[in-house]
Parts: sequence; C-alpha cells; structure tokens
Amino acid sequence: MVSADASQSRGALAPEEIARRAARVKLVLTDCDGVLTDNGVYYSARGEEMKRFSIRDGMGVERLRNAGIETAIITGENAEMVQRRADKLKIRAHLGVKDKAGRLPELLALHAVALNEIAYIGDDVNDLGAMDEVAPGGLVAAPGDAMPDVARRVHFLTKAPGGHGAFREFAEWILAARS
Repeated sequence: MVSADASQSRGALAPEEIARRAARVKLVLTDCDGVLTDNGVYYSARGEEMKRFSIRDGMGVERLRNAGIETAIITGENAEMVQRRADKLKIRAHLGVKDKAGRLPELLALHAVALNEIAYIGDDVNDLGAMDEVAPGGLVAAPGDAMPDVARRVHFLTKAPGGHGAFREFAEWILAARS
C-alpha cells in the first residue's frame, strides 16, 4: 500500500522497515484540526462553534484499538467539542498543547510507550517539531491536503484530505504493514 506519494524528503522507507516500525506502534498521536476535521469551523448566531468529524476516522480508531494500538488526540485547541469527540471514541485528548514536541516526554510516560512506538499524523507547521522527534524511529504521516512543508517531511501522505478519512487511511496503512 506504500506508493510513490509516500516517499518525500525523509526518503522512502523500505517495505521491511515500514513493517518493522508498524509492528512496534503502540500509540497513534493525531492532531485534530486538519486531520480529524477539514480545518473548517462553523459559528452559530449565538457564537457556538461546531466542527465536523468523519465517522470513518472513528472506525480507524476502533480498528487500531482492536489491534492493540491506542490513539490519542494532541491539539493546540482547548475546545470542549474535541474532548467530547475523544470521549465518544474512548481515547485521550491532550488539549491546549502549544509545544507538541516539548510535551512528548510527558505523553510517553503517560501512555507507557517509547518514542519509536509512536506514529504521528499532522497537517501544519505546529506539528513539525513532534513529527521530527517521532520520524527517526516511528512513523509520520499527513493528510493529502497538508501544508507543503509538512507533506514533504512524512513517511506517508494520504490521498484523502483532512476530515475526510485521512486518519482512517493512515490507520489502515499501519495495519496493512503489520500483517
């Protein structure tokens, strides 16, 4: 399932290396806006904010869970609706995280994983620090509509845009590589 699209400036990983890394994955960290959502936001007349989440991405979380892989959201947003989505999916949400790379040591301890047991999917420059930390031993991905600086630096670039199955596509890629 690895395509030429997956090889960007990090260099293509050999299928055997992808399989080794995928077999180690115990936690998938995902950004929210631009990955689990389409980066859009709706405001009601009363100022209520709403976001759209893909049900298919939720099935990706469930499929990972069934394979023994935990999922967690890491986002700079501090939005109740993101916590509600995490609660619905029965996953942790780390909200209001402005320095995602700086927060990794705490997350490693909290989730009881090593850095090379993480996969990370993000779409914008605020994800790059964490992605750079994860990339040498883990797996990093971006939705097909990620910012160019991010898309160039991942192991896997999904065909789907954020909010439209990108997370599910990454989850399936990991699961396929493990089998």
